[in-house]
Amino acid sequence: MGDDDLDLIHGRCGFWVADFHHARDDIRGVSRNAVHGDGFMSVEHGGGDTRRQSLAERFAWLRDEPEVVIAFLIAVGVAIWGLTDAVDQPVQEATLVVLALIASTLVRSRMRTGAVENELRRALTDSGEALHQVPERLGEVSELLEKSRQAIDQMSVVSLLPGAQVGAELLAAAQHTNTWIFKGGTGAFVRGVTLPECVEHSRVARRRLQVQLEIIDPENPITCEVYARFRQSLLTNRADPWTADRVRREAYATILAASWYARHTDFLTIRVGLSATMSTCRWDMSASRVVVTREDPTAPALLAHQGKLYYAWCETELNASFAQSRKLPVENVLTASLGDEPTVDEVRDVFEMLGLSLDHLDDPEVADLTRRALPPAEPYR
Repeated sequence: MGDDDLDLIHGRCGFWVADFHHARDDIRGVSRNAVHGDGFMSVEHGGGDTRRQSLAERFAWLRDEPEVVIAFLIAVGVAIWGLTDAVDQPVQEATLVVLALIASTLVRSRMRTGAVENELRRALTDSGEALHQVPERLGEVSELLEKSRQAIDQMSVVSLLPGAQVGAELLAAAQHTNTWIFKGGTGAFVRGVTLPECVEHSRVARRRLQVQLEIIDPENPITCEVYARFRQSLLTNRADPWTADRVRREAYATILAASWYARHTDFLTIRVGLSATMSTCRWDMSASRVVVTREDPTAPALLAHQGKLYYAWCETELNASFAQSRKLPVENVLTASLGDEPTVDEVRDVFEMLGLSLDHLDDPEVADLTRRALPPAEPYR
């Protein structure tokens, strides 16, 4: 064997071994990437670490691929043998053995790669099925969030409203409503502010308006006395103290205002009920909200919007309470003679139609009722 033949064998063996190592490195890289739990790709960063791996770690791959070692030893043996004058036949046979070992290694590596590829395909298939279920799951999550939001809204059934904002809230409630329910003491704020506002907005919008008022019965002396003591206990140094007589005059003024608006407003339906008991709270309910206040204008109020649980409770309570009150036949005054500025005789006739007598009041006191009923009164006076 000449030097040219020896160089040719060395070159072929080196080329085959190099190709084998490249294939082995690619296959091992794919295997490592497939095995990683964080994804299908992984990057190993040396980070400048100069620590050396042990020999056992660096040559651990030889345990899994012994054919490479055998092929390498045969190639080295043949190369050394080529330095002698031996015949070519053993060299050719050794070359075939090396090629067979390399081929078997490549086949086995391909089989391993095939298994890894199958695992990857299964993983991708499972991921695809999971992704197809994402829109459905998102729909379920959205529905759950909406139910949670509704539950939270129902839990917060009442809001606190500062006393300084009560008047503005009542005016806002009167703008777009077609109903108004009131229950309270003598109804001074209703007759002076709420009722005129509701009538004016309904007139502009050309819509029907239904009003329901429940106030203290002015002909019940016990109720008037109890309410007077309650109001007087809240105030100090007032020029106009609360007495049972004042309670009656305030209640009469509210009745007169309701009758006057019923007589002069065709689109208004108004009902008035007289209660034999007093309440320390006042309810004002429109179609959009209910506001619960106390006699103190600086005290915070309770606010609940339509659709909330507390709104429904208040509606049931107000209607049940009104059903137990003494109803006034307000419809009787629709044909009564009641001018824009009612006279004393007109006022007396209206109260006679309602089943109430003003015989215990003199003419100046009846005129005072008219003054309190029609001009806007100071709220919470």
